[in-house]
Amino acid sequence: MPVFWLHGSPQTGDLLDPLLEAAFRRGIRLVGYDRPGYGGSTALVGRDIGAAAADVGAIADALGLERFAVAGHSGGGPHALACGVLLPGRVSAVASLSGPAPVSADGLDWFAHMAPGGEAELRAAMAGRAVLEEHLASAEFDPEVFTPADFAALEGPWASLGANAEAAMEAGLGGLVDDDLALVAPWGFDPARIAVPTLLVHGVRDRMVPSEHGEWMADAVRPHGELWLSPQDGHVSVLDRVGRVFDWLVGRS
Repeated sequence: MPVFWLHGSPQTGDLLDPLLEAAFRRGIRLVGYDRPGYGGSTALVGRDIGAAAADVGAIADALGLERFAVAGHSGGGPHALACGVLLPGRVSAVASLSGPAPVSADGLDWFAHMAPGGEAELRAAMAGRAVLEEHLASAEFDPEVFTPADFAALEGPWASLGANAEAAMEAGLGGLVDDDLALVAPWGFDPARIAVPTLLVHGVRDRMVPSEHGEWMADAVRPHGELWLSPQDGHVSVLDRVGRVFDWLVGRS
């Protein structure tokens, strides 16, 4: 069974060992790719989140895949949802882990409970490319974005995430800039139009993308949405649930 894995921001499409191991145990053919501006992928300035659907569709065509599931973590979550809406005849199911809601989400206090570092970056994105580039060039890491469970995950099974993030930035800030700008702009699709089984997974202690985002998204995609809240997880440690997520995708494909 094919599953596209859409990476976070900033990451690359390299598939990390915990993902590959979970996929192998379930007979999943996992496919990853670099979004424009990351790794070896050419930048696409001005892209919206919906543009990911065309990329996924083209890659699926090249691989001879007619039908597949899509999953994404963090910034990859909205891109996975885009595939579910814009490729409805090909996508069997969608899963989004720790994914943000649209800035325009009605009734959601978008920045509430977000760590200062993450909020500052996304407010800079709302001010435009030049302001965001200046902010990212001088911003320091905010440890408040991660919980103790997140740090444990980064020192354990998900240690390769750090090196992958560094690799994503080797070509410069362009990929992250374009991801952030796309996130705070109109997405190019309406999540409420999704008509395939959709799973939203969120750590209740997430400080980078607070769990209220996942709750809002689950309501937005009903009746096709299902929400899993993980009480002890943060933004990274929720990836420990990926095996169950793959089981869910297999069961609906």
